[in-house]
Amino acid sequence: MKQTLLALICGVLFGVGLALSQMLNPNEVLDFLDISGRWDASLIFVMLGALPVAMLAFKGVLKRPTPLFAGQFQLSTKQWVDKPLLLGSAIFGVGWGLGGYCPGPAVAGLGLLSQESVIMVLAIYAGIAVYNRWFGQP
Repeated sequence: MKQTLLALICGVLFGVGLALSQMLNPNEVLDFLDISGRWDASLIFVMLGALPVAMLAFKGVLKRPTPLFAGQFQLSTKQWVDKPLLLGSAIFGVGWGLGGYCPGPAVAGLGLLSQESVIMVLAIYAGIAVYNRWFGQP
């Protein structure tokens, strides 16, 4: 129960941060990506603000032997960049550029009853289903 409550609090805090930074507004994101048109650089400040916070948090958290509410950390053991990583990154980038959402803001936008968010989340799940069908994942 404690873990679920903490997850809820973290999710709400993350969603509020996304809303305050305008990441829930796909037009703001698309304007950021439109470097040859109406480029809006304001999201650079969101990224520059998030990066040091994340770096410090990871550094502090990973000093612990285990997470607070789990038996072990779930970290990638991958040591190199391979084709699946590059392909997945490209698909993610194209989806972000076409829709103006990445998965976090798309899910957070569901709380605003945004039609665009519903379409994006459905497309994300469709992509997961296609991947699992092609590559035999359960």
